[in-house]
Amino acid sequence: MSSVPIAAEQEPDTTLTLLEPEGGSGLVRRTVLPGGLRVVTEDVPGGRSAAFGISATTGSRDEDGRHAGSAHFLEHLLFKGTRTRSALEISSLLDGVGADHNAYTTKEHTCYYAKVLDRDLPLAVDVVGDMVANSVLDEGEVETERGVILEEIAMYEDEPADLVDDVFAAHFFADSPLGRPILGTGETIRALSRDRIMEQYRDAYVPGELVVTAAGSLDHDGVVELVREMFAEKLAAAGDARPARPRTADGRVAVYDGTVVVSRETEQAHIILGSEGLPRTDERWHALRLLNAALGGGMSSRLFQEVREKRGLAYSVHAYHIGYADTGLFQVYAGCLPEKADEVIGVCRDELAKAAANGITAEELARAKGQIQGAWVLANESTNARMGRLLGHELNHPRHMSVDEDLALFDAVTEADVAEVAAELLARPRALAVIGPYDENRAF
Repeated sequence: MSSVPIAAEQEPDTTLTLLEPEGGSGLVRRTVLPGGLRVVTEDVPGGRSAAFGISATTGSRDEDGRHAGSAHFLEHLLFKGTRTRSALEISSLLDGVGADHNAYTTKEHTCYYAKVLDRDLPLAVDVVGDMVANSVLDEGEVETERGVILEEIAMYEDEPADLVDDVFAAHFFADSPLGRPILGTGETIRALSRDRIMEQYRDAYVPGELVVTAAGSLDHDGVVELVREMFAEKLAAAGDARPARPRTADGRVAVYDGTVVVSRETEQAHIILGSEGLPRTDERWHALRLLNAALGGGMSSRLFQEVREKRGLAYSVHAYHIGYADTGLFQVYAGCLPEKADEVIGVCRDELAKAAANGITAEELARAKGQIQGAWVLANESTNARMGRLLGHELNHPRHMSVDEDLALFDAVTEADVAEVAAELLARPRALAVIGPYDENRAF
C-alpha cells in the first residue's frame, strides 16, 4: 500500500510516485507546483488517447445564498472566451482535433476536460488551461448564458424523473447547502450579478484549489511544464499557498424524514424513497456498494425482480447511493402509473425491510461482486474514466489505490459485512418524494 503524503503535505516543486505500473494501474505521479497547484497523471502505455482535466475543489454546496448557482454559472462562462481567444476559437480548436470536451459541476467540485489523441495533448492543456486561468467573464456573455441557464432549469423542471432528485434533496437536506439544486433556481440565477460570479471565480479558481489530472499516453514531466507555463501568472500571485486538504466532515449534517408531494399532471408518478447513507470515505463503502447492487443495481436485483418482473408495476426501478464528505444518500427510484404508486412504494418498503432484517444471500453477494468488479475494470479501459478516478482519489481519499486493490476490497466483503450495513442503513428513518397528479397533502 502507498504511504506517500497527501498533496497538502508534499513539498512544493517536488514529484512523488503514488502508484507503480502494476495491479491494473499505470505509473501515477504527482507534482505540487509553487502556489499549490497540483498535477496528477497516470501514464497508460499502448493507447493513442489522453484525457486532461482541471478541477476546482468547490461545488454548489460551498456557495452561500448570495452566490447560489454561481459554480455552475462559471462552468458555462469559462467556455465563452479568454484574454486571447473567443468562444468560437476555443470550440474550433478542440473540435478541430476531434476532442471529447465538456465540463460538469457537482455539489463538491467542478471539472473541465478534453480527451484527445495523445499527439494533441499539448493543445488540450493549452486550451483548457487558458479557459481556467484566463477567463474574462464578459458582461455580455454573462447575460447570454443567464438566458441559457434559465432554459436549462426550465428543461430540467419539465423532466420529473430528474426533478424528483432535487425535490427529495431539498426536503431531506433542508438546512444544508446540499439541499440546493446545482443549477440554482430561476430566482437565484436572475439575481446573480457578474460581480458575484467574479467573486466565486477569484475565490475558487486559485492554484491551491485547483487539481490537474491527466491519464493516457503521456509524459508526466511534459504535462507539468505545460501547466506551469499556462498558470505562471497565477502561481506567482499565489505565493507560498499550499494545496487544499481533502474535504472532511465539519459536523453532522441534519436530515429530515417525512413525505413531500409535488402536484404535476404527469403520465407517471416519479418516486424516490431514501435514507441517510455513508460518507464516501467510510470503511464500509464497499459493503454498501454490494448491498446497493443486490437490491437495485441491475435486472437480477431484488427490486427489479419484485416490482417489474413479478408484478409488472413499473418500467424503471433501481437503487443508488451518493456519498459526500460527511454524509450520504441511499435512494430507490421508481416511475409508475399514478394508480400504482401506493403498491410500488409498499413493495419497495417491504424489500428494504427484508434486507434490513436478513441481509442478502451468498448467491446475491457473489453476483453483486461480479457485476461491480466487471463494470469497474471495463470502465478503467477508458482514459476519461482513469482521469476521473485520479481526481476522485486526489480530492476525497488519503491515498491512491490501484484497480487490483479496489477489487480486493470488494472480494474481502462478507455476507456479515453487508448484513451489518443493511441493518443500520435500511432501518434509518426514510423520506419520500413523489411527483405526480396528486393533492400535495396526499398520504403514501
